[in-house]
Amino acid sequence: MKKILTLFAAGLFALLPLSACGKSEGGITTLRINEVTHSIFYAPMYLADSLGYFEEEGIKIELTNGGGADNVMSAVLSGDTDIGFCGPEAALYVQLGGAGDLPTVFGQLTKRDGSFLVSRKEEPNFKWTDLKGKEILAGRRGGVPAMTFEYVLKENGFTQEDINLNCDVSFNNMTAAFLEGTAEYCTIFEPTASEVQAEGKGYIVAAVGDASGEVPYTSFIAKRSWLDHNQDIAKGFLRAIMKAIDFATKTDADEVATYLYKQFPDTSYASITTSVTSYKRIDSWQKDMQMTEKSFDRLQDIIEAAGELPTRGNFAKLVDNSLAKEVYESLNK
Repeated sequence: MKKILTLFAAGLFALLPLSACGKSEGGITTLRINEVTHSIFYAPMYLADSLGYFEEEGIKIELTNGGGADNVMSAVLSGDTDIGFCGPEAALYVQLGGAGDLPTVFGQLTKRDGSFLVSRKEEPNFKWTDLKGKEILAGRRGGVPAMTFEYVLKENGFTQEDINLNCDVSFNNMTAAFLEGTAEYCTIFEPTASEVQAEGKGYIVAAVGDASGEVPYTSFIAKRSWLDHNQDIAKGFLRAIMKAIDFATKTDADEVATYLYKQFPDTSYASITTSVTSYKRIDSWQKDMQMTEKSFDRLQDIIEAAGELPTRGNFAKLVDNSLAKEVYESLNK
């Protein structure tokens, strides 16, 4: 309950006056987006910017890295950001805490885990059962990455005694901790996973998303009051990203990489291309950006299995698919 109380306390700031989106002299709306981390897993959001889709909608993105879903949700509740981009579990915890101006999921981007399991040694014949008793860096406790990974282990026959997850390292510091000698395995998002492998400091042995199946992994979330006052802006935002999802899905990875390079200037073009290929292969992105109640229930199953869900949430109050549905249908007439 600690995370729920913390986010609920942050929700008290939501009583402050609603901050409007910024307007430039050219009539461009500046949207403040706080992302859980910066990863090629979220390629469509960056492509919407690089390809000019946001500009076509009269939108400019001001992107900041929250470094964890709890930090993203705190920024949403305090009004420091317009839209939070993180796992829907953060909004679920606030709902269970009873805040008034509830954070609402209005678009889902990714539909499976986007991390890759990295080992210190090459394991061409890797099996999930090889992880019994091994120390694994898998993210903070209560976060979807750690809970999904634990779920995968249990689905592969692990008992609680077999699992040794290190959840003491913050999300942004996991890779550094692994490279410095902590744990035998680490779950890492792209492009970092490919970079670590290219440098010979670790070896990708499995895609967690392949094993976990579909689950609503990362979503766009805003306070209900913000959505009520900014529906046209929200629809333009979703329209730009849906067009980018379509581009990413239908375009060769090497061409997609050319539009992502400015977002990852310290990453090699080869690693970006490899990352895009990996995410296309596991079918990462939700084309209609709508969350289904079935997938939401599966997410709750995962959180419940991890012992982090005191009671089930209300899908109808947490998720609003109406804007995404309208936009998707208009784009696919």
